[in-house]
Amino acid sequence: MSELLSLPLPATADTLRLRETVADWRSQGLKIAFVPTMGALHQGHLSLISKAQKVADRVVVSIFVNPAQFAPGEDFDAYPRTLSTDAQYLAEANCDLLYAPRASDMYPQGFSARLILEGPASGLESDFRPHFFGGVAIVVAKFFNRVQPDIALFGEKDYQQLLVIRQMVTDLDLPIQIVAGETLRGADGLALSSRNAYLSESDRGIAASLNHILTGFATDLSRGFDWETAQGKALAKAANAFDRVDYIEARCANTLAHLPGGPARQPTRVLAAVWLGDTRLIDNVAVSLPGADFDQLAP
Repeated sequence: MSELLSLPLPATADTLRLRETVADWRSQGLKIAFVPTMGALHQGHLSLISKAQKVADRVVVSIFVNPAQFAPGEDFDAYPRTLSTDAQYLAEANCDLLYAPRASDMYPQGFSARLILEGPASGLESDFRPHFFGGVAIVVAKFFNRVQPDIALFGEKDYQQLLVIRQMVTDLDLPIQIVAGETLRGADGLALSSRNAYLSESDRGIAASLNHILTGFATDLSRGFDWETAQGKALAKAANAFDRVDYIEARCANTLAHLPGGPARQPTRVLAAVWLGDTRLIDNVAVSLPGADFDQLAP
């Protein structure tokens, strides 16, 4: 069974009620948008909901901390869970339906399906969390099957994930439009994230430097530096600021393929993952290049 919450909240549903509600909306000819989350909602999530409300008649938000995308030793148990507070935020945002399934509902005993991903799923996050995109893809595919949305919204902060989901939708012929939401940041430049709750006040100041390092990397590329030189500068700054650097790279913005040597001459994105104590931070920045088409991720 799925989590059922008491009022005052937006409509909540178990799987049967979800399907019945969506079927009723479809019978009325209404367009449905879906925003999948792991909860611990912040303004970045709420901005996706606001965007969804502008492009659809009804909005479904899911809250599910997906065990399939956590490896042993990662922060599954510690990940913030604030379901009641999240539900209140959704009510205030006029969300139409909250779907909060239990793990036993999403992954019943004997569940064995897997999705094998390549293309934009190759490298970067997969080099350090090889389990991650398989876990993301299977839960998103299940949510798409249950919600049957016309539109689904994902934030650009998880840029590689966004491209992986887009590729999956294309490959599986799913009739769903994937819409990107821009990364929301604090005044210090730190990208909003549920995991920011792990940061102390002093850690937050260091964490905010990641955006400045990436912005400098992107600026160097826009000025014609070859990407290897620009990357070396960024890596040196990150190594000085953070406890560990998993990656800082420039990739093709549309496919995440490796760039050829020399100056960047195609739509480009710089992406990073670093560690501050036990907290892993990811971020990315678009590179402004003269004549490059950066509208690929626009709705």
